[in-house]
Amino acid sequence: MVDPALLDDETLPVDTADEEVRPDDRIDDERHDEENRLKPKYLKEIREALEEGDKGAVYDLVEPLHPADIADLIELTDADDRAELAAAITDLMSVEVVAELNDHVREVMMEALPPEAVAVIAEQLETDDAVQLLEDLDEDDQKAIIAELEPETAEAVSSALAYPEETAGRLMNRHVMAVPEHLTVGDLIDYLRVEGDLTHDFFEVFVIDAAHHPVGTCALNWILTSPRNIKLTDVMKRDQTLIPVEMDQEEVALMFQKYALISAAVVDDSGRLVGQMTVDDVVHIISEEAGEDALLLSGAGDGDINEPIREAYSSRVRWLIANLGTAVVASAIIAAFGAAIEALVALAVLMPIVASIGGNAGTQTMAVAVRAIATNQLTRANTWKIVWRELRVALLNGATVAVLIGIAAGVLFGWQMGAVIAVAMVVNIAISGLAGVLVPVTFERLGQDPAVASSVFVTMITDSMGFFAFLGLAVLSGIVPAA
Repeated sequence: MVDPALLDDETLPVDTADEEVRPDDRIDDERHDEENRLKPKYLKEIREALEEGDKGAVYDLVEPLHPADIADLIELTDADDRAELAAAITDLMSVEVVAELNDHVREVMMEALPPEAVAVIAEQLETDDAVQLLEDLDEDDQKAIIAELEPETAEAVSSALAYPEETAGRLMNRHVMAVPEHLTVGDLIDYLRVEGDLTHDFFEVFVIDAAHHPVGTCALNWILTSPRNIKLTDVMKRDQTLIPVEMDQEEVALMFQKYALISAAVVDDSGRLVGQMTVDDVVHIISEEAGEDALLLSGAGDGDINEPIREAYSSRVRWLIANLGTAVVASAIIAAFGAAIEALVALAVLMPIVASIGGNAGTQTMAVAVRAIATNQLTRANTWKIVWRELRVALLNGATVAVLIGIAAGVLFGWQMGAVIAVAMVVNIAISGLAGVLVPVTFERLGQDPAVASSVFVTMITDSMGFFAFLGLAVLSGIVPAA
């Protein structure tokens, strides 16, 4: 131990790190506000330089920015000016910038850049990320960019693009650490040090046979803690999860979740090892699919503020038209009880409550059912069990809400009306619970995505049956005359 007395102020090392520019210090500079957002004044300067065609000034303004800030700048720039901005800062469009860009914006930017510039970016990416960079571009643009890639990269990207979208073949990483099964631990370590490509992250080594079929895996900690003379076949894990190239990305994510995987081998139709899926890819898939399902339930399409207006309009309007059709059905039921509604204003006052609560109950059940289907918790084996469960939940919810609305309506409009709306509420919430499960299950059985159209039909059922139950019970009870 060093004697503190020997360390005077002159011999102590001076830590000047706090005096140097730290990442947070750029928050209050001339380009960022206190919340680390690009200032409107700074954005205006860049916009004016673009309008004047002064690419040099644009470059000088953008060059000091962090890659994440450049991505923010591109997204904040008007869509019509992004191509010109990209042309002005071509060599600033690093991999880090591209990785931060929104999907829609990235597609436009890649189309704006010359093929050789996109190829330079793609060469720096993992194969799966390079594929994601190119997959939304026009076929002619893809071919032009692939022609500028190194032969090995071009072959890998081309073969990946040949697989359907959102499949393991399209998303997998082709950089795989694979070795023959006859090696020892020492042979493997020597191979990794001398010939192995350690520039790519990997979590385990895949052991393959002569036909290139994966026969086991060796975790890195096993390799580093096993004697050199031990054969790989004696320490490798034989029971591994293999992913077919045609498997949908949702199923891949479910496998990783179910079996707690860090990485998994991807095999072609003949069982040969062709790539791997890793947990970082799957985290992205889970996030993407979760957001996609939530947006599909609302009929909002991609739900991206950078989505072209024409695409946003097309994806949303068709469901609004479908909702219009279902609303007409509910209106027809109301019209059938027109005389009853005219006879008692209370019916008109209370009808929206029945439909609204039933709709909310149906949406709750539908959301649970769609998620359960997506995560394989709701299958053919337990469908009726889940239906019975949700019906019981709906009946309990209906009874609770019915008591509250029944008392309120009884005080305001008489106890007979309170009883009518209470019974109608129980009936409608029970039907909503059934519809919330059965509609998504039916779409799933028909091979359709239950998240896409379920909300339209569940809404139609809950509104229509809510009006029918309430008005029908009012007539049957003698509160109002039949039409």
